[in-house]
Amino acid sequence: MNYVAACLIGYVLGSIPVSLLVARRHGVDLRATSDGNPGAWNALEQLGPRRAWPAFAGDGVKGGLAAAAGLALGDVWTGYAVVAAAMLGHAFPLFAGLRGGKAVMTLVGGGLVLAPVAGALAVAACVLVALATRSFAIGARAGVFAFPLLQLLTDPVERVAATGGLMCIVWALFLWRGRSVRATSARGAEPTR
Repeated sequence: MNYVAACLIGYVLGSIPVSLLVARRHGVDLRATSDGNPGAWNALEQLGPRRAWPAFAGDGVKGGLAAAAGLALGDVWTGYAVVAAAMLGHAFPLFAGLRGGKAVMTLVGGGLVLAPVAGALAVAACVLVALATRSFAIGARAGVFAFPLLQLLTDPVERVAATGGLMCIVWALFLWRGRSVRATSARGAEPTR
């Protein structure tokens, strides 16, 4: 029963549309801008870093709280399941008409709790690459992609595989959402998310 309750907690946490709320506070509807994605990256593009950082932090905190709930109510595997539920909540939020983002920052927040040493190393990689390239976007991608590789140094391979499973959720969302945007654009309409 704790496993199901933990996953429901994760889904509800993930459903909180932090980026939409942050953007709305600044008079921007993320679903009507750029690619229509109501996530932290679109908030960054629309609001700039100074006003978008709460969206990044909030989406990450959702994943971190989900992981912590899973660990408290079960074990590390429950933690991974609850982070997956939070990511699905972010992608299909109960509180935003099932129109959510791609769950990258929710994955990052969960990863920092589930594998803190690898997470800290990935954050360091993110910062170093961002400074070297003068691009936060490139640094962030480097940190996310480096995370499972760095996790190989600190955690059992089974946990790295579980991280890979979480990353597959993100990639599935990118592929699915990208396909729906292309199909909608071909019809000449605004994308719906």
